[in-house]
Amino acid sequence: MITAGPHSMQLSATPLPTPVRWQQLWREAVRDPRALLEQLGLDPDALPISAEAAAQFAVRVPQGFISRMRKGDRHDPLLRQVLPVTDELQHAPGFTLDAVGDGLARKATGVIQKYHGRALLVTTGSCAINCRYCFRRHFDYGTENAAREGWREAVDAIAQDPGIDEVILSGGDPLSLATHKLVELTQALKQVPHLRRLRIHSRLPVVLPERVDDELVQWIAGLPWPVAFVIHANHANEFDDAVDAAMARLRGAGATLLNQAVLLRGVNDSLQALQDLSERSFAAGVLPYYLYQVDRVQGVAHFEVDDATAKALHAQLTARLSGYLVPKLVREISGDASKRPV
Repeated sequence: MITAGPHSMQLSATPLPTPVRWQQLWREAVRDPRALLEQLGLDPDALPISAEAAAQFAVRVPQGFISRMRKGDRHDPLLRQVLPVTDELQHAPGFTLDAVGDGLARKATGVIQKYHGRALLVTTGSCAINCRYCFRRHFDYGTENAAREGWREAVDAIAQDPGIDEVILSGGDPLSLATHKLVELTQALKQVPHLRRLRIHSRLPVVLPERVDDELVQWIAGLPWPVAFVIHANHANEFDDAVDAAMARLRGAGATLLNQAVLLRGVNDSLQALQDLSERSFAAGVLPYYLYQVDRVQGVAHFEVDDATAKALHAQLTARLSGYLVPKLVREISGDASKRPV
């Protein structure tokens, strides 16, 4: 047996650093667009940022997401997704407060049912990042609180409809909730005998990968239903080692990982950007799922890509990549029975 020397003993006794909890990183998110630009070495007075747009829809960007932006690049595709600009104040024809008909599809407090067999739970209004193209930026989260009274009304509405066999956790972002609140919700849903699948839509594993901690992984692994976990990344640069690790942990918990992206002018509206996104997400173990045309909510017209361009890009992507790497190009139309192919 080899006896360890003093140096080895000192190393083995050195405590490992305590991981920073995701809640602390959430609190450290940047909320001032000028501070964000200064971090990136950009002059706030040289860009069309808008305090009024930020007042209407608050800025929130985690530091980890900022670290993936290119310093000194005013056209960085990640920066464009979160920076409030004067274009948001323009009122474009056809852009409304409820672009996808959430209000018309309301089934109960916080429960939306647009499609056969599926019900969506608006679990919270909170997100770790506020994307400027958000289709629920005008949603009344204060009224539509599914968590009210321990989720009772929402779960009862689902239980009373045997045709619902899939529940979708959305928001806001469901992973904004503490894990014990998610446990509370799924414990209630376990009492619904006709549920067969659970779907979770979350951007947190991308923008705040530290959220995928031991407690969350244990919760997912212990769920009684097959779980489809739909992440949201729009550009290959949103992935890094920490995101890859979060995806590996979700897969290890038994979740099937899918990515839905939004086609955004100035972010990913090129063949190379879309190809890189599909290949990078698949490398992280995430299958490309949907590529949405931007929902026509008031304040996001400057992100819209016209249909002819969108179709041409999708056709080029289809010709370049294997079929399983090509997401479906769709848009959501209020009252339709499913997502509409473009």
